[in-house]
Amino acid sequence: MKNIKKIDLGFRKISLRYLAGILCVALFASCGNMKKSTYFYEAPDSIYNSSQFENLEDTLHENDLLSISVSSVNKEAADMFNTSNQVGASTAMVSGVLGQASGYLVDKNGNIRFPILGQIEVGGKTKQEVRDHITGLLENQKLLLDPIVDVRLLNFRVSVLGEVLRPNVFTVPSEKISILEALSLAGDITIYGNKQRVSLIREVGGNKVLRHLDLTSSEILSSQYFYLKSNDVIYVEPRPSKVAESSVVRPWIPVALSVVSLAIITIVNFR
Repeated sequence: MKNIKKIDLGFRKISLRYLAGILCVALFASCGNMKKSTYFYEAPDSIYNSSQFENLEDTLHENDLLSISVSSVNKEAADMFNTSNQVGASTAMVSGVLGQASGYLVDKNGNIRFPILGQIEVGGKTKQEVRDHITGLLENQKLLLDPIVDVRLLNFRVSVLGEVLRPNVFTVPSEKISILEALSLAGDITIYGNKQRVSLIREVGGNKVLRHLDLTSSEILSSQYFYLKSNDVIYVEPRPSKVAESSVVRPWIPVALSVVSLAIITIVNFR
C-alpha cells in the first residue's frame, strides 16, 4: 500500500512538472509571437527622422501619365494649353475601384505632345524640371504673360500583395504615401503575415531592387524605404508557422498534446 502511495505521489509530481513545462513553453511562445506580430515591438519613445527621404522627387519615365495645367493673367490665352491629349489609362483608385484618367502619356522616347509647343522631352526629368522647362518655353516664345505651370503624376501607384486582407493596386492622388499607409489601404497584414520580413520591390535606373524590411523594428521609421515611390510593390510573406501548418502532421500536434494532458489530469485526480 505504501509503495502504491509513493508511486501515486511520484506520478503526481511528474504530472505537475509536465503541466508546468507546458505552461512555460506556451508563455515563451506567446512572447515570441507577440514580438513577431506587433509593429515596433518594444520601440522606445523617440523622434525618428525620415525627412531627408520624404521630399526626394523621382524622375519621369515611359508610360507615366501627367496632368499639366497652365494659368496666366490672360485666362483665354491660357485655356488653349489646358487641353490634354485625352489619353485614357485604367487606374485603381485608393478605394480599389477602377477608373479612367486622362493626361499626357510619356512615350517610349520620353516625350509628350503639348498644345502649341509640340513635342517636349520629359523623360529623366523631375516634375519641377518639367515645370520650369515649360514655363521657360512659354515666356521665351512670348505666348503667355507670367505663366504658372503645374505638373502632377496621375498614375502614382503602389501594389500590395501577399498576406494582407485586401491585396490590390492603389493609385495615390497625393503622390505621397508611406509603407504603413499602403498596408492600411490593403486592410493591414493578417495574423498569418510575417511583419519581420516584408519585401519591397522598386525600380531604380531600369533595375529591380529587392529589399526585406522588418516592421517590428523602429529602424523602418528612419529608413529610405518608409516613403514609397511610384510603381513600388510590397509583398508580405507568410509566417513559417502557416507554411508548416500545411503539412499533414503539424495540425494534429496541439490535439495530441491536449489529449495527453487531459489523460494525465484524469489519472491523477481519479487514481
